[in-house]
Amino acid sequence: MAEEVLSQNEIDALLSAISTGEMDADDLKKEETEKKVKVYDFKRALRFSKDQIRSLSRIHENFARLLTTYFSAQLRTYVQISIASVDQIPYEEFIRSIPKKTILNIFSVAPLDGRIVLETNPNIAYAMLDRMLGGRGESINKIEGLTEIETKIMSQMFEKAIDSLQEAWSSIVEIDPQLEEFEENPQFLQMVSPNETVVVISLNTEIGESSGMINICIPHVVLEPIIPKLSVHYWMQTETKEREPGEYEALTRNIQKAEVEMTAVLGETTITIEQFLHLAQKDVIHLNQSIAEPLALNVDDEKKFLVQPGKKKNKVAVQILEEYKGGDFDDE
Repeated sequence: MAEEVLSQNEIDALLSAISTGEMDADDLKKEETEKKVKVYDFKRALRFSKDQIRSLSRIHENFARLLTTYFSAQLRTYVQISIASVDQIPYEEFIRSIPKKTILNIFSVAPLDGRIVLETNPNIAYAMLDRMLGGRGESINKIEGLTEIETKIMSQMFEKAIDSLQEAWSSIVEIDPQLEEFEENPQFLQMVSPNETVVVISLNTEIGESSGMINICIPHVVLEPIIPKLSVHYWMQTETKEREPGEYEALTRNIQKAEVEMTAVLGETTITIEQFLHLAQKDVIHLNQSIAEPLALNVDDEKKFLVQPGKKKNKVAVQILEEYKGGDFDDE
């Protein structure tokens, strides 16, 4: 157990309090012998470190950006999705926190065990549905359940949306998410035991003038095999991983095969629109380039060499005289 070191001022104040009777030495001894107890709630077992939670937050920030792009393209309206919170709570608490009527998409994430849930607030889900059916994207307060056609439209949309999760997780593990169930009542959803720890990623979602939450519920059993990969140490190792020698050679070969456009500039000039409109056959345009000066050879619109014009095997050609070293500052 770590010992606390007192400063000289604190020692003097303590001795003064004992000598004046403000503090009893026997009470101090009694306090030291008492065991310090910390309350621990087994129903809210914290099975993920702060470091791992931060890694999950980073992964799903990328997922939120990908989801924003996907829904913007599908719905053709303003969509903004961002992370609100990442919490670890018992599964029972997650079920109690969502509406009694909501949109639940249950996915398997092979090769990982277990399933994850993508819960979409009805306020957002019905705005999406209205937009998909040609409406303005207004939220509809539906008391009755979804029709078969509406259910099919919603499930297909979220089935394609979950592909973004596959891309966001690719830095940690390659998964193959598959839609297994589509539910509206959370009471019918029993994936894990009520006290099982789950990670809930809440996403603030705005679609047009409607707003709500999209929640991703990931049980501990799903993340258990990849928990070591959620540490900062793993991310640093991944980022600093050295390339294989063969990769540099392949990269060099591919760069050498890249094609670039080269243009020899004979000269430039400036004329008015009126002069341009009255140009006729046999008119002569005076350039700013002297015939005695070398030409500029541009590589992808950047001046790289000084050349002189000529012919080679009856074809117009240029001969490189020297590398251009004027730089952008000389051009200005």
